[in-house]
Amino acid sequence: MTWSFRAAPLLVAGPCVVEEGDVLARVADRIAAIRARLGIPVCRKASCDKANRARLGSPRGPGLEAGLEALARVKRSSGLPVLTDIHEVAHAALAAQVVDALQVPAFLSRQTDLLVAAGSTGLPVNVKKGQWMAPEVMRGAVEKVRSGGCRDVAVTERGTAFGYGDLIVDMRSFTRLREATQARVLFDATHSVQQPGRGTDGASGGERQHVPALLLAAAAAGADGFFLETHPNPDRALSDGDTQWPLDSLEALLMRALDVWRASHRGSGD
Repeated sequence: MTWSFRAAPLLVAGPCVVEEGDVLARVADRIAAIRARLGIPVCRKASCDKANRARLGSPRGPGLEAGLEALARVKRSSGLPVLTDIHEVAHAALAAQVVDALQVPAFLSRQTDLLVAAGSTGLPVNVKKGQWMAPEVMRGAVEKVRSGGCRDVAVTERGTAFGYGDLIVDMRSFTRLREATQARVLFDATHSVQQPGRGTDGASGGERQHVPALLLAAAAAGADGFFLETHPNPDRALSDGDTQWPLDSLEALLMRALDVWRASHRGSGD
């Protein structure tokens, strides 16, 4: 099974973290159906260990070992490629034994050793743009990944910090990121509506209702693919429930985004 960020348009989707029960299987089944009906490359994502939580007691997932075991099971049963994020250098080689692509979180997008380690695995790597970083600054992050030998790199726009507790998406960022990094550029529509520190007891909140508008705008502005966290019941999700998109509504939203993407690329030769 192979995965590449070079195809466009593409979809990376799944719940925020690995959860118990049938959540992983239900999401995988729906994503597989979307791949078949819409004819786009898809990769299923979930975090094994969400280390960058707002509070000490926030759910992190089952941990790297148990999380990778769960992803391996859903990979076998669904036939879908899978992606997970890593937070430590030692996690890169371990995760690479199971998943088809690695991701470096936004908060770690300048961690040199982690980026090099991810690139050294030989897997495709997605690097989230830090919320404080200008698009051009991501050139350095991509160079670090490529220095490990990786040639299949994507960068993901996920909004820029705007004061306290809000993010803004600059639609110029997609062109600027592509020109600076010469990499595929994805748009994370769900984390972009996050409101850090404005949820219950200081956790992150969010405004899910703005996901469609931002996704359609990004499709028109030049995003090569879409990153969407999705859950069968977002209000009961262990992490980022305020921003995850309802699984039952995922395909309808993607159809709208693909219509816009194709219209904006008509005649471009891309």
